[in-house]
Amino acid sequence: MSTTAPKHGDLGKALRSWRDRVDPAEVGVPHGGVRRAAGLRREELAQLAQVSVDYLIRLEQGRATSPSPQVLEALARALRLSGQERAHLFRLAGHTPPGPDRIPRYISPSLQRLLDQLDGTPLSVHDAAGNLVTCNALWTALFGDQSLRKGRDANVYWRHFTGDAGPVSHTDEQRERFEVNGVGDLRASSARYPDDPDLRSLIDDLYERSPRFAELWDSHVVADHVNDTKTIHHPAVGSITMDCDVLTVPGSDLHIIAYTTKPGSEAAGKLRLLAAIGVQDLTALPDR
Repeated sequence: MSTTAPKHGDLGKALRSWRDRVDPAEVGVPHGGVRRAAGLRREELAQLAQVSVDYLIRLEQGRATSPSPQVLEALARALRLSGQERAHLFRLAGHTPPGPDRIPRYISPSLQRLLDQLDGTPLSVHDAAGNLVTCNALWTALFGDQSLRKGRDANVYWRHFTGDAGPVSHTDEQRERFEVNGVGDLRASSARYPDDPDLRSLIDDLYERSPRFAELWDSHVVADHVNDTKTIHHPAVGSITMDCDVLTVPGSDLHIIAYTTKPGSEAAGKLRLLAAIGVQDLTALPDR
């Protein structure tokens, strides 16, 4: 048997080794309490990767051996794996690492540090198909916990064109720009990744499900995202109108969505309040 083939238990050993080397402070985990090791506890890694502690234990003990690519991506981000380590993780789990024909979703450790350190700005990262890859804590406080959104539910274009706009409202002009730019983005992505099956399936299903998407697709619109304003309706602090900028990470096709407010504005004050309370629900607090 080849010595390079993964063996039973190799996946668990690798996860434990990578977990032990992560500095909790680097990933925003408090150092409180007595720690038997310098690395992350299982509970902490599970929270960062948004998987259950029980499932992580089974992975590390070799009792669960076939995690999905989505779980592997989440573990790679939480563990701050390099590109080569991420590929090794996929192979240990019996998956072929995503190749150049698939839309990239890899968050490099340096990009993750950028997201962690810009904690005063709501930031999210989407791939070239519009799928939410990751977000920071302030984005979660603004838009709500998205950890339970899986598959199409985590795709911004699917949700918009099928009627789930979430807490964001658009003027007619803003909606037109978003839809034209979104369809233009998907058309450009389909040209760059013609063999990505998930992207092809998304476009086909949007075409069948949304007459508006089909109309724009058939018109062969070509457009790039532009800076715009968004109004987000938060249940605790009310409506917040913010500037929205789309930044593309060179060489990865990832899009960083950044929301900012004008200094001294009412919106800036509401954002500071959200930064202070996180995902707590202020509606339960007494009036003052």
